[in-house]
Formats: sequence, structure tokens, C-alpha cells
Amino acid sequence: MGVIATADNGNEVAGAVLRAQSHDHDVLVIATDPGVEGARFADQLGATVVVPEHTRQREDVLWQTLANEARDIGYPGLLTHGTLSRTIDYEASVAAATESTSYAVAPEFTAAVGSAPTVLAAIPAYNEAKTIADVVAEATPHADEVLVVDDGSSDATVEQALDAGATVIEHETNKGYGGALKTAFQEADLANAAHLVILDGDGQHDPSDIPDLVEQQRANDADIVIGSRFEEGSETELPLYRRFGLRVVNLLTNLSLGVVRRNSRIADTQSGFRAYNQQAIASLAADSGVGDHMGASTDILYHAHKQGYTVEEVGTTIDYEVENASSQHPLSHGLQLVNNILRTVERERPVTVLGVPGFLSAVVGLGFGYATFSNFLNSGVFPLGLALVSVFFTLAGIFAAFTAIILHSLETHSR
Repeated sequence: MGVIATADNGNEVAGAVLRAQSHDHDVLVIATDPGVEGARFADQLGATVVVPEHTRQREDVLWQTLANEARDIGYPGLLTHGTLSRTIDYEASVAAATESTSYAVAPEFTAAVGSAPTVLAAIPAYNEAKTIADVVAEATPHADEVLVVDDGSSDATVEQALDAGATVIEHETNKGYGGALKTAFQEADLANAAHLVILDGDGQHDPSDIPDLVEQQRANDADIVIGSRFEEGSETELPLYRRFGLRVVNLLTNLSLGVVRRNSRIADTQSGFRAYNQQAIASLAADSGVGDHMGASTDILYHAHKQGYTVEEVGTTIDYEVENASSQHPLSHGLQLVNNILRTVERERPVTVLGVPGFLSAVVGLGFGYATFSNFLNSGVFPLGLALVSVFFTLAGIFAAFTAIILHSLETHSR
């Protein structure tokens, strides 16, 4: 398939490339001018970008250049996709091109206008060759397109995903779970997807629950819907230690968001099975504050809280008995999450985390100081230990309070 990238059709080019790849068509893209957005998007998505000999050439010259390039590569024909706002009927187009005597032919379009997938299922994957094909196959009936973001796998994850019919974006190196999520948000934004559903590639999430998340999102006009292990309808069997750890992390996360009332809390802050609408997709695709690692799930909730997004939850069952489940120890994972929460709270709420404790510490230090001098005046003996305690609490409190003021000032002016 051939596409001409102009200065104002970047998103449409990206969407056209993704749809063509999902139908096993290679894409050649030529730009009217160097550096246009559509050509950069196409290159990132793995399309072949053709550089014209001269800039600002006529459209017919650009199509001819693409046709010549396609012939040189060895393709049997070229579909000239000039109307990117319409959806190609690939089966009819291939049949028409086969019967045509021309090498470059215009494609056949479906009756529907509009190129964006309604539901895009995205699967971050790292060395998931054993399970990825099954996950893609089970997700395909519930999504208009399935995208696998391969995060630098060293096994056959990419080949298995492609064979199962997924569109695959490959990271050359491992960027972490958060890095894969960023790519998914960016690709969904480029494709103008109405709903982006993220699920794991190890088989723990049930792809048949995708319609439940999307329906909840549509019914309540929610920006984010979380597949929760703690909502009604979930039959997830959690070991006691894991349930306790999740309860602690959920409590800390909600408190760090400033949510105190039980009916306003997010029951499952760490579930990666989530659906996002267009508004959330666009803002998350542009947010550099989402981390690269497992704490990204929490970072997304902080982003949603800042943006005032509505978050809903629907019960889903997560299978912990899958063969290729995460190898990270739950305790290590939990400590990373708590550390991420504390660092974020320190950055976002310095007055609460540092200012108030610092003030109380200074008051306690002054109290010890009063006791020190009172003891000295009454007995004539200077209590060195009490004096040191007084100095420690007072100085620590003052330092924490001033640090909170500085961080609060920086945070306020950076908005």
C-alpha cells in the first residue's frame, strides 16, 4: 500500500499504516516535504519511508515514485491510498488489483467513513512466546485491532504474535512495563482509537472481559475503567500474603491521592487490566511523567487525579496459576511500589509529607530545649543528652519544614 504524507495528515497516516499492517500489507510512505510528521510516524511503525529526489513534487509524480520503488523491491502491485479518511476493503482491493492491468491501482473502500478502530487491545509483552499467541487469539474477537508492544524480547514473542494476527511494535531494547505502556498510548493516539484496553501477555487477564470494561466506560462516560480483583463479579483467588500486600498498597495509593472516604477509593490500584477513552489516551500519550517500570500503573492514577478524570471499576478474574506469570517476587514488587508512592507524594504533597512532620518535630525539639534549660536552672547540672535530643529534633524539623516550603514553591511554579 502506498501513502503520501503531508504536513497535516500525520495521524491519518499512522492509522492507515496500522490498519494495513493488521491486514498483512506492507506500506510505502513518501513525504511532500522532509520531516513531516506522518513520515516520522510511519518510520516508527516499521513502514518503508521513500525519500523523493526533490521536495514539493506534484502528487502524480509522488505516486509514480512510489510505484517505481515498489517494483524495485519486488511487490506485485501497489494500492494507492489517497483518501486516508476512508477505510479500505482489503479483500475487494486485492481482487480488483489482481484483475487490473495497471500496476498501481486505487483501493476499494468500505461503505463506512472513518478510519479509527473503535476498540484497540494493546498487550505489553516481554518474552511471552509461550502465551502471546493464545492471548492475541482470545482478544481478537473482542477488539477491532490487537496491538502487541514487544519490549525487546529475546524469544519468539514477535513471531508468535504476528502469526496470531496481531500488529506488532518492537522495542530494540527493553524499556520496562511503563515504557511499553507509553508506546501503546502513543500508538492508540495516532490511530485515534475510541477505546484502548491494556491487558497482560502472560494469560493472567481474561480477554473475554474486554467488552465488560468497554461497556462500563460507555455507560458511565468514564475516562478510565479498571478490571478489579476486589469488585463484585471477580472470582480471583489471592494468596493471603498477596491480598494483604495489595490492601496495603491500595490504602497508601488512595491516601497519596488525597482520597479518604471509602466509597471514593479505588479498590484495585495495581490492576493493569484497564480501558482508556480518547481523552485519557491523548493526555497519557503526551505525559513524560509516567515512569518506565511497574510503578507506571500508579503514575497513571496520579495523572488521572490531576486531570480530574473519572475512574470506574468492574469485577474481573485474574488467573495466578498461568505457567508464564511474572517472575518478580511479590515482596520486591511491593517495596518498589511503596517507594514509588512515597517519592511521588513527597514531590506532589511536600507540605503534608515534610512540612507538617517538620513543624511537629521542631515543636518537640523546643519542648526538649525548654526541659533542658529548666533542668539546668533548677539543679545546676546541664543535661547534655537531653540537649542533644533537643538540637536534633529542632534542626531536623526546621530543615524538613524549609525543604517542604521550597518543594511546594517549585511545584506551584512548575504548573
